[in-house]
This record gives sequence, structure tokens and C-alpha cells, in this order.
Amino acid sequence: MTLRDTLLCIGFSIALPIGQSLFKWAALYDARLSGPLPLRVLSNPPLIGAFAWYGLTALFWFYILTRAPLSSAYAFAILGSGLIPLIAWAVFKEPVTWQMGAGYALMLAGLLLTTMGKA
Repeated sequence: MTLRDTLLCIGFSIALPIGQSLFKWAALYDARLSGPLPLRVLSNPPLIGAFAWYGLTALFWFYILTRAPLSSAYAFAILGSGLIPLIAWAVFKEPVTWQMGAGYALMLAGLLLTTMGKA
């Protein structure tokens, strides 16, 4: 993978937790709504934004895959999954444990192992 492809993959890994945060925000917003699910979906701006974000992110992923192998590009999703607990802690005041940190460290080690020598 080229440096540009690596940077694109890092950008994608940042886009994923943004989408997850939008879905969490939508879930919190939904708790204040009433009525049947279809009506709540249509009257939930964070949820509509989350769907739009995921649509754009899917197009971004498609572009990345036209340039980079799936096996190399997907390894970068680990970066994004590690950001999610930090965002949950900072924005939504959810707890973060040392076990989460240790697990993420192991995931990063796996990322390094799977991407070493592929640059």
C-alpha cells in the first residue's frame, strides 16, 4: 500500500467511530420521542444524519478498495474501533476500563503484525 492509501485507510478508521457516535446520539434522542417506530425514525435528525454518514462512508470505503487490497485496508478498522470507547467516555460519559485498554493494545499489536512488510 502507498502512503496515500494508508492515509485514506486511517481517514476511514476515523469516519467509523463518528458514525457510531451519531447512532448513539440518535438512540438518546429517540428516548425522548414517542409513537410508532417509523414515525420516530422520520423525526430523528441524528438518525437520519447517521444513515447519511454511513452512506458517504460506504462510498469512501468503496474508493479505498479500488486502490488497496481488502486484507490490508480492513486491518485499519481496528484503529476506529479503539476510538469508540474513548468517544463514549468523553462524549457520553460511559466508563472505560483497563481491560478495554489492554484489549485495544492487543488489537494494535495485531494491526502492526498484519501490516508489517506490506507498505
